[in-house]
Amino acid sequence: MTRSSMTNAIPIASTLALALILTGPAEGAGRVLRVGPAANFATPSAAALAARDDDIVEIAAADYRGDVAVWTASRLRIVGLGARPHISGDGRNALGKGIWVVRGDDTVIENVEISGARVPERNGAAIRLEGRNLVLRDAYLHDNENGLLAGAKADSTVTIEHCEFARTGNGEGYTHNLYVGAVAKLTVDRSYLHHAVGGHQLKSRAAVSVVTNSRLADEADGRASYEADFPNGGNVTLVSNILQKGASAENTTLVSFGAEGLSGSGDHRLVAKGNTFVGQRPNGVRFLFVAPGVQSVELDDNVFAGPGVVPEGAAVRARNTAQPDLPSNTDRKPEGFR
Repeated sequence: MTRSSMTNAIPIASTLALALILTGPAEGAGRVLRVGPAANFATPSAAALAARDDDIVEIAAADYRGDVAVWTASRLRIVGLGARPHISGDGRNALGKGIWVVRGDDTVIENVEISGARVPERNGAAIRLEGRNLVLRDAYLHDNENGLLAGAKADSTVTIEHCEFARTGNGEGYTHNLYVGAVAKLTVDRSYLHHAVGGHQLKSRAAVSVVTNSRLADEADGRASYEADFPNGGNVTLVSNILQKGASAENTTLVSFGAEGLSGSGDHRLVAKGNTFVGQRPNGVRFLFVAPGVQSVELDDNVFAGPGVVPEGAAVRARNTAQPDLPSNTDRKPEGFR
């Protein structure tokens, strides 16, 4: 082999690695698509165009400014490596809907930071879910018009694990940190939702909503509407959360259940156990609103702290604690958040 041919030759190992990345190891098996400045795909959007069902997309830690994408393949696992890669809108959007539009089913997204979603209709989302079944884990969605916006799909589930949603909204009250339409089930665990701008920290129309071990809070200077809103009722479980209404908030209610009317003929039940409701408005708060017609409300071992209206009933007062002063866990956040 001449020197020139040696210079231009591609090593056999590199050729095999490239083939593996682009075509996969075998029929029916997912490929690994690597994204980053030194990878085969320079941006997440390039990988989104190439992705097929069952692929894994690994995104190196870097700033991907103005890189928006539509994910159409199903059963994708999209994961940031090391420190979170940061995907920002920078004035661009996908399909007029947001930064990432997820149209495939059974998607897992892990360890990413997404910010700056803005669209002409003023409801741009960091992640817009149009497919079925999403798991979002260890993500940071901030300074968007919506954080996660999931459409109504009755057979879909949305699972949020150890995520932070912050400073989301356009100030008009119709955009939220986390907004899930009429899906089968929403699960939120060990997450921190704070400083929604005009809208709610969490709004769920899911048939079943389960929120555990999380913090939903205005903090010292936030002015969200509700900390948690379940406008059409459903089957809602709140366990071991901190729900805090700040001193500057205009809306008095922390948690609202059925304010827009109980939907359908479903079984509307609210269970709240071991939560701390904190009201810091000088003029008081309403800790919990429940619309008439709800089949059952079970409140146990909750603390209602600060000036406000505690849910009525001798049994409620016997099984819960109402106190004027703030408890020691007022500022507690899930582990891993500052």
